[in-house]
Amino acid sequence: MKALANKFLFALLALCSLATSALAADFLIQDGDRVVFLGDSITEQRLYTTYIEAYALTRHPQWKLWFRNVGWGGDTSWLRQRSHPDEAKLFAADEATQEQMVETAVTHGLERDVLPLKPTFVTVKFGMNDHSYVAFREDIFKAYVRSQTEIAKVLESHNARVAFLTPQPIEDKRPDPDQDVRNQSLRRFSDGLKEVTTKENATFVDQFDPYMAMLLRERPNNPNGFVGGGDAVHPGPIGHTVMAWAILKGLGATPLVSRFDIDAPAHKSNSEACRVENLQVSGGKVSFESQDEALPMPIDPRAEAALKLAPILQDLDRYELRITGLPAGNYELSIDGEAVGKTTGEELAQGWNLANQPSPITKQAQRVLDLVFRKNNLYFNRWRNVQLYVFPDWARSPETEARRTAELSKLDLQIAQAEAEIESARKPVPHRFEVKPAGQ
Repeated sequence: MKALANKFLFALLALCSLATSALAADFLIQDGDRVVFLGDSITEQRLYTTYIEAYALTRHPQWKLWFRNVGWGGDTSWLRQRSHPDEAKLFAADEATQEQMVETAVTHGLERDVLPLKPTFVTVKFGMNDHSYVAFREDIFKAYVRSQTEIAKVLESHNARVAFLTPQPIEDKRPDPDQDVRNQSLRRFSDGLKEVTTKENATFVDQFDPYMAMLLRERPNNPNGFVGGGDAVHPGPIGHTVMAWAILKGLGATPLVSRFDIDAPAHKSNSEACRVENLQVSGGKVSFESQDEALPMPIDPRAEAALKLAPILQDLDRYELRITGLPAGNYELSIDGEAVGKTTGEELAQGWNLANQPSPITKQAQRVLDLVFRKNNLYFNRWRNVQLYVFPDWARSPETEARRTAELSKLDLQIAQAEAEIESARKPVPHRFEVKPAGQ
């Protein structure tokens, strides 16, 4: 009987794993991907990109994933910070000349900053600087469309899948951000980007509309501040968390972390993406041991307010405990002996999302987020401050290049160590849950 029970358990776990894999197949980031984030200063902030990376790493801890951020403040789709084309000539050029200028600029920038990383998946986020912070200009728009098209062609020719992200709107302190001529221009740039992705068979991700909807809804409640934090162009962690939510949804990210579904009177569990063992029910107390397949997506503590601005936990971060059949009353949950929170029997029967409750599990996820921030800061320093540092002519020598090589090697080692820590930290570990009547 025991052998038969074990066979049944293994079959059940296999079915759960297949169901989870089917959901994971919807996510455009896949096992084995080398992901590069390309963009301007909003990408360089290393916020929305880090949140996306943390989601992928915690949701799919068995996947081999690799991420790099090459955002550059002030950059545009024609990669002006990397290639420095003459923009006046670019905008005024005839079609053939403009195409040649764009090809030269985009190829140079990608060959230096992106292609050496051997990406298999690239997100591209331009538009904020491209539109020049003015009412819509057709000449700039044409250069933007041509440049985004060229980025798609170059990356796809190197076997990289591409997702183009619209910019988010500008958030000035006005009651009608949708009437700002700059946002009206960004809206048209976003529409043009959608056409590019259709022609180039790339992925289009709209974060402009969901972010604008948030601004219009929240502006009356916050007339004198920035809803997303930061400034009018560069949101803080709150706005970047909303951006990450919109982008992840656009990339096909799924909500389920795991689900504990327990029938207390029947002493049975029917869980998903986790394993429940040693289930015990007595006197209104429920305890069990669990092993999850994933960790919850960590929420930056600086961005807690974002959870009230968008259905982030509902859409991306469902770590659910559901216990039916308990007597009415108040209950306390502890995990590994650590108090997590209080709820009612009715709420437990409906399902309690623990994804952002303080617990040993969310602490582990937060450690992953902290390590990802550290790794990304190390890479930014390596790339921008060492690899691309330009010595003045009088200082160039074999000795200075030797120092650069040594510093690159040191930083590469630190990045590798950080990635090894991330790899260890993102693996779920067993936990013991206990739900008991409050005050016992």
